[in-house]
Amino acid sequence: MDLLSLPTPLVAIDRARVSANIKTMQARASEAGVALRPHTKTHKSPVIARWQLEAGAVGICCAKLAEAEVFADAGITNIRLPYPVNPANAERVRALLARGVALSIIVDDLDVARGWSTAMSGAGHRLDVLVKVDVGFHRCGVDPDSPLALDVIKGVSDLGGLAFRGLLSHAGHSYGAASVHDIAEIADREIGILRSLAARAREAGVEVSEISVGSTPTARFIGIQKGATEMRPGNYVFYDRTMAGLGATELDGCAMSVIATVVSRPVASRVIFDAGSKTLTSDAVRGFGAPTGYGVVYPDLEATRPEGSIAIERLSEEHAVARVLPTCSLKPGDRVRIVPNHACVVTNLANELLLVDGLKVIERIPVEARGKNY
Repeated sequence: MDLLSLPTPLVAIDRARVSANIKTMQARASEAGVALRPHTKTHKSPVIARWQLEAGAVGICCAKLAEAEVFADAGITNIRLPYPVNPANAERVRALLARGVALSIIVDDLDVARGWSTAMSGAGHRLDVLVKVDVGFHRCGVDPDSPLALDVIKGVSDLGGLAFRGLLSHAGHSYGAASVHDIAEIADREIGILRSLAARAREAGVEVSEISVGSTPTARFIGIQKGATEMRPGNYVFYDRTMAGLGATELDGCAMSVIATVVSRPVASRVIFDAGSKTLTSDAVRGFGAPTGYGVVYPDLEATRPEGSIAIERLSEEHAVARVLPTCSLKPGDRVRIVPNHACVVTNLANELLLVDGLKVIERIPVEARGKNY
């Protein structure tokens, strides 16, 4: 099989690039003396998770409980859910623990923690719990400046059926940074907030054994995040146009491409590809310099440089509409390679990822955990 003979659109993963990305991030974590626990939301594949574990990762993260069940079924047993899970799911959590899965969750609400304590008490297992801390993204997490933050930490640590492990954060606001310097400052503030809150907890008699940080934009600064015990980047395994725009990688480091075919060229200045929002995702690109459009286009499958004059300006469900110069040689039937804006969403839109070496397809990797929204 090769990329010229298969129907499009399809999602290809470059073997050499994904291998290099895994090795480089693992080396970065090892050099900093922290555990690497990749977030699998980017690839949703037990096959790729095993590559990360074989390279030295201590375990994985999953976005949802259903994803954790998929990875557990595949024999992966060290799983963290850095996502609020309601105690209504206690039966499923107990089932995973009974199977020998080392499962941990996060909480940011003491009443929710009490619910978990009730559900776990008498179950024969203790559930590992970390308290999520809002370090500036303002999504989930306790407010570290509030006196209630320490109340939540101490309260969780005192509850039966639970084992308080430590603090966890996600500097998601780094995706909106204006420069590499801003990302470094976000990473520095993140660990400063966590260290300060951990010190207050320890003064109150609470043992804090873990401080877990996580985001691909800030991952390059793990060396300055003294006190962190774990990092949880996810996107790095593939990278994408947003990560290139934020300086986390070069475009040559992006392992994922969408292979598309020109289906129409109705006028000299417009080309239509067969990869719309159901393949490329309608997520806007983020990065320095306000880049626009829906992916970076390479004019043929063996091109080593993108074609800057090809700009995907809009998407419908099955079509990508690109503006081109009249001198552009693309015609119906030609194939292009597109580096998408957001790899994680593209994965969840695909049934399989094709592992490739050049044009040769080496392996079809099923996206086993896609669509697990519960």
